[in-house]
Amino acid sequence: MSYYCKRNYSRFINKFKLLIRKYIFFMGQKTHPLGFRIGITQKHKSTWFSQTKTYALLLEEDYLIRKYIKQKLANANIATIYIYRKSDQIEIQIKTARPGIVLGRFGTGIEILRDELSKILKYTRQIRIDVIEITEPDTEACLLGEFIKQQLEKRIAYRRVVRQVVQRTQKANIQGIKIQVSGRLNGAEIARSEWTREGRVPLQTLRADIDYASCSAQTTYGILGIKVWLFKGEILSSYKNHSKNTD
Repeated sequence: MSYYCKRNYSRFINKFKLLIRKYIFFMGQKTHPLGFRIGITQKHKSTWFSQTKTYALLLEEDYLIRKYIKQKLANANIATIYIYRKSDQIEIQIKTARPGIVLGRFGTGIEILRDELSKILKYTRQIRIDVIEITEPDTEACLLGEFIKQQLEKRIAYRRVVRQVVQRTQKANIQGIKIQVSGRLNGAEIARSEWTREGRVPLQTLRADIDYASCSAQTTYGILGIKVWLFKGEILSSYKNHSKNTD
């Protein structure tokens, strides 16, 4: 190979490497709406600290606790599960739209759930379970995503379901909603993604109260991916107006 060919070949390789680096590090990087706002408008779902040796163990316990509760109470419309740990106590807060299913008759459901969760823990601790009722389920992205999932699994047209969800959020005074459904929509041979947006959904505004959820529906034509974004307003707007008045 001549010197001229080697030089052109090295230039081509260098350009190709730069192109690969740009593709790897700069293409398709999307920020998670909830993780982007932790500490600003969102709070941590697990609040505790531990030593380095036991960190992985406690993290696995949190995962198993949430997984078991959602499987055990699949019909309870659970939106969020918060876990707070102390030295000898675990406090679990369950936000649900159907608290009666979680509590059970005469509160026996809590006792049964507490006994079964104690078997998951590797160390004996006191378990406290608090149930928080969601009075407006149409303002929770997780519950809306589960509703879309159930309707799609019943083979209802996705556009009809999306239109129904948008109307429900408008009645609940939600300022903006975005819904994306991906997969073989209505049994199409080629998978595609379609999304609908009503109102404002400012994903890059940190003071915006954004709720986000994703799930998948198992249909006869395959798995459909569902994503829901909700914009509930600006949380820090009152502080901003207060600072202007003081100035």
